Amino acid sequence: MTTAREIMTSDVRCVDSSETVLDAARRMAELGVGALPICGQDNKLKGMITDRDIVVKVLAAGKDPAAMHVSELAQGQAVTIGADDDAEEILRTMASHKVRRLPVIDGHQLVGVVAQADVARALREPEVASLLVALSVDD
Repeated sequence: MTTAREIMTSDVRCVDSSETVLDAARRMAELGVGALPICGQDNKLKGMITDRDIVVKVLAAGKDPAAMHVSELAQGQAVTIGADDDAEEILRTMASHKVRRLPVIDGHQLVGVVAQADVARALREPEVASLLVALSVDD
């Protein structure tokens, strides 16, 4: 069975929780990505910030991205997947939490991210179709 470690993107860069939303946006543009893990001073995962978060929770809300820290967008417990978890667990976790990107953890260390695109490349069409439906349908 395919594991998260086999399909994840391993070259992942964090944004520090003390950095500003503007810093995060610039890093996303530089890396050509739509999301970044938020890591604290202890190098542990605090959450994820997405380009959608920046638009909806910062810009549309009239907040200053240069004055707001990414830690303000890291809410609750981050949804993660273990590096050795199988494809079924990846699909189940993405679908139940309605997330398109899952940070991959090995012990307490962030080792990668599994994105919806990684799943689409690695798994069979019926599995991918089920995930897309789950992520697209409102409860």
